[in-house]
Amino acid sequence: MDFVLVVVVVVPLFLGILQVGLVLHVRNTLTSAASEGARYGARFDREPSDGAARAREAVSDAVSGRFARDVTARRTTLQGAPAVTVEVRGEVPALGLFGPAWPVRVSGHAVEEVAP
Repeated sequence: MDFVLVVVVVVPLFLGILQVGLVLHVRNTLTSAASEGARYGARFDREPSDGAARAREAVSDAVSGRFARDVTARRTTLQGAPAVTVEVRGEVPALGLFGPAWPVRVSGHAVEEVAP
């Protein structure tokens, strides 16, 4: 009887902690990929579209390409300096890997390099 009372409390708590870890992992992976893509696209010998491709590849390598369905890159200014912004829009699973999900949008910025 005591075992059942403890399991009723411990199992949902464990599953909740596991789910929070999964959500944070996917969100942090998307953020890291956006930043990496922006840095790559800001190189003097690259285009912003190269940064978007690099971000897609980073997400696919780390978790799955289905988490980053919309990756865009564009030239912008960052505090007056020319920069590249890579934006990743995806869905973070709210309940398990295949359950319902909510949308998340993250972006990475990098100042463009100047050719030597």
